[in-house]
Amino acid sequence: MIIDLPSTTTSQVNKKLVELRESGGAVALGRVLTLVIVTGDGTEVEKAIQAANDASREHPCRVIVVASGARQAAPRLDAQIRVGGDAGASEVIVLRLYGPLADEGAGSVVPLLLPDAPVVAWWPSDAPESPAKDPIGALSHRRITDAAADGDPIVSLQKRVESYADGDTDLAWTRLTSWRAVLAAALDLPPHEAVTAATVTGAADSPSTDLLAAWLASYLGIPVRRVEHPRGPGIVSAVLERPSGNVEIVRPDGKVGTLTQPGQPDRRVSLHRREVRDCLTEELRRLDPDEIYEATLQGLDEIVRGEPAAEVAGSAEAGS
Repeated sequence: MIIDLPSTTTSQVNKKLVELRESGGAVALGRVLTLVIVTGDGTEVEKAIQAANDASREHPCRVIVVASGARQAAPRLDAQIRVGGDAGASEVIVLRLYGPLADEGAGSVVPLLLPDAPVVAWWPSDAPESPAKDPIGALSHRRITDAAADGDPIVSLQKRVESYADGDTDLAWTRLTSWRAVLAAALDLPPHEAVTAATVTGAADSPSTDLLAAWLASYLGIPVRRVEHPRGPGIVSAVLERPSGNVEIVRPDGKVGTLTQPGQPDRRVSLHRREVRDCLTEELRRLDPDEIYEATLQGLDEIVRGEPAAEVAGSAEAGS
C-alpha cells in the first residue's frame, strides 16, 4: 500500500501512521530500529528503498528516506507512506524536501523517529565529509557510508580516515567480509608460519582494495604493497608471503577466486561482489563501534604503493 501526502507536514504524516495502525494493523509496532536514508531525489531513491526492504526482513525497522529536491523551489514537504507488500518487513516514509527545507532533513526526521529505538543513518552515495557532525549523523548510533559510490572513491575513503568517530562504518569495508574470512581460514592451516609481507592488487579506484591491504598491515603487523591493476574494478589478488611458500588468492573474473597454498590442493572459492542489501543487512546486526574497521583506517598510511601490475587472465567485473 502506498499513500501519497503532497504538501504536508510531519505532524500529518504521524497522524496518518496512527490511523493506519488503528484501522487495520497495517503498521506493526515490532520495529527494532529506525533507518534513515539520506539521498537525492533521483533514481537511487528506489534502489536504496529496495535494499532497505530486503534488509528489513532480518531487521524489522522504520525506514525514513530524506530525499532533497530542488533548492530553488518554494518550501514544500511531499511525503509518501509505504506499508505491507511495498515495504518488506518495515514501514517506509519518504520525505521529499524542496526549497529551504532541503537543508532541514534532521528537523523533519526527529518527529518520526521510533521512541526508545536505535537510529542508523545511511548515505548510499555522496556522504558528508564528517558523518558524525552532520545533523542527521549526530542523531544516529550508527552511520553507514559507501566510498565506492562516491565520485572519487579514494578521496572519499581518506575523508573517512580524517573524520572517523565511533559508530562510523563503510560498505566498502563490509564487502571485504568474504575475503577476510578466506584469508584468515587459510592461515589456520599448516604450515603455521609467520607471514613476512603481503601484496594486494586491485583497481586504482577500489577503496575495498585499499582497506584489505590496510587490514593485513594492521592485523599481521607486516609491510603490505598495494598494486594497481589495469583492468576492471575491485580486488584481483592477495598474496601472503611465508618462508615455505606463498598463500595466494587470485580472482581474475570478479566472481570466483583460486586459493593456492603450500601442501594443499588449489581450491576455488566464491568471492562474488556482495549486493548492497547483503552489506546493509550485515551492518545492521551491530550498533557498537567497529574497532577492527577503525584500526584498518589507521593502517591506510602504512600501505606501500607499488607499480601497476601486469594483466592477469580475464578482468575483475565487479566491485570488491
